[in-house]
Amino acid sequence: MTDLVNVSVEELTEYSLADLKSLEKKVAKAIATYDERKKKAALAELEAKAKEMGFSLSELTGAKGKPVKASGVAKYCNPDDPSQTWTGKGRRPAWFLDAIEAGKKAEEMEV
Repeated sequence: MTDLVNVSVEELTEYSLADLKSLEKKVAKAIATYDERKKKAALAELEAKAKEMGFSLSELTGAKGKPVKASGVAKYCNPDDPSQTWTGKGRRPAWFLDAIEAGKKAEEMEV
């Protein structure tokens, strides 16, 4: 994988507009899902450690057997603020409705 953190603006100018927009979408998705991915990794590590010690994580935390429902994965992001996302389920956010009203298509806002 290319080390994008150290890529200069001059190097980015070599990319086409389509490549830059694709990269922007990927970065927005990675940012939007960062906390969830870190939480899942931490939970897996804790469960493995508890199992190694002969327990389940729910036994150690006192949690009931009911699993916590995870929030959905973002399907759309606000073109003006990629940190605002929507799973495509439930009520449509104002930014999504505003973008549709302004002529954007839902496909253009997909993550």
